[in-house]
Amino acid sequence: MRKMKGSQKQNKNKETIHYSLSANIEEMKQSFSYGLNKDFAMRTLKAKYNEKKACLFYYSSIVNGDTITTHIIKPLLEQTGEKLSNIVTIENVEEVTDFETAIQNINSGKVILFIEQDSTAYSMDAADFQHRTVTKSENERFIKGPQDAFTESLNTNISLIRKQLHNHQLVNESIQVGKRSKNEVNIIYVKDLVNNDILSNIKKRLDDIDVDSIRNIELLEQYLEERPYSLIPTILYTEKPDKATAFLEDGYVILLMNTSSACLIMPVTFWSFFHSPEDRYLRFLYGNFSRAIRLLCFYLTSMISATFVAIANFHSEMIPPDLLLAITASRERIPFPLIFEILIMEIAFELIREAGIRIPNPLGPTIGIVGALILGQAAVEANIISPIIVIIAALSGLSSFAIADLSMNFAVRILRFIFILAAASYGMLALTGAFLIIFMYAASIKSFGVPFFSPMSPEFVSTKDTIFRKILKKEIYRPGYLDLKDNRKRSE
Repeated sequence: MRKMKGSQKQNKNKETIHYSLSANIEEMKQSFSYGLNKDFAMRTLKAKYNEKKACLFYYSSIVNGDTITTHIIKPLLEQTGEKLSNIVTIENVEEVTDFETAIQNINSGKVILFIEQDSTAYSMDAADFQHRTVTKSENERFIKGPQDAFTESLNTNISLIRKQLHNHQLVNESIQVGKRSKNEVNIIYVKDLVNNDILSNIKKRLDDIDVDSIRNIELLEQYLEERPYSLIPTILYTEKPDKATAFLEDGYVILLMNTSSACLIMPVTFWSFFHSPEDRYLRFLYGNFSRAIRLLCFYLTSMISATFVAIANFHSEMIPPDLLLAITASRERIPFPLIFEILIMEIAFELIREAGIRIPNPLGPTIGIVGALILGQAAVEANIISPIIVIIAALSGLSSFAIADLSMNFAVRILRFIFILAAASYGMLALTGAFLIIFMYAASIKSFGVPFFSPMSPEFVSTKDTIFRKILKKEIYRPGYLDLKDNRKRSE
């Protein structure tokens, strides 16, 4: 019975606009619970240009009152002319023919105008959603390069992109997602570059979403990904407009929503998570040095703890005698097996990291000092943890901060524990096997049809910007794995 009532209400909203103004007013009052819904406003007037009664509907809490008064109401009361679009001084006036579209527009911060003896309503944008001003990114910090970050305002975010990419082929296309709460997803791409098959794939996934509401880009990411149970991410999330613009110039597609201070970039490869925009802002040698450090950190955070467990437990002959004696002496009074020591320290570091994120900012450094120094030193003096394990765990934990992308950071931190358990079972043999399984799995992943390790495997024509980048002047091609309409950046 409830399903029948819901479908009847949905069909009712799809009715066309009535010819009678009073019938339209009654329909809108009923749909928006007029009188009970305190911020839903109605304004009736007589338009001078056609001498007919008219009625405005809008949410007062999400529109700019001065804009409505100056650019809509005042011209309707004072101006004469033949067409409404020549009377009001609002930027965009769209015609609406059914109540469902009218309701969506009002929820999006627009004003709907009904006129007597007119079966078409008119939608005018007067939205004024509250949002932060443009500030620096909190999670993606660069020393050299643009410092501005996305905000929760869609128009502001689009302007930040257009400020950097002056291209008339840059298209901003919108799609509605959600059944009850219809939210707008903006698809941004360069029309004369983008692969139409990839673009169609993204649009199809958006159209296939069947859910009541998707409030932000963070939730949308989980509806779009092909393998929701996968440990490895296939969509890139960023708060930086310059990073998004760089991907747009290479033919990628980005998604924006009005309530998120970030965007989604697709398709992506492993190198998209490994690279940083600062690599290109720095000079050739400096940028590649930064990448070398990041690659070392990638190894240390994922493998150093597992490698130490494997060598110390199963392959002690690989350790120099003096170092082996030092390790043995430091562990002489430790009551726990080596694997327990490593797990205790790794979990402790994760606890400190999580606590540092959740607590108020002024207390963050204090918690870090107390957790890392005092507790660590106390654990060593109490003969619970050996000193070398503290060093190994510190290297592993600190190296993880070099991986800037949040999703890849989580993936590597989880893989670290998998590798530790594998190393504790059969040493380097099990560790190598676990690594190969993870590597083969990653190689099998595709992001919207693009292999995860492209352009290295399989090999494609590209800028050769994988582990290390080339000099900018020598970059000729765009990523070949995207199969773009124009694959050249410059002539040879």
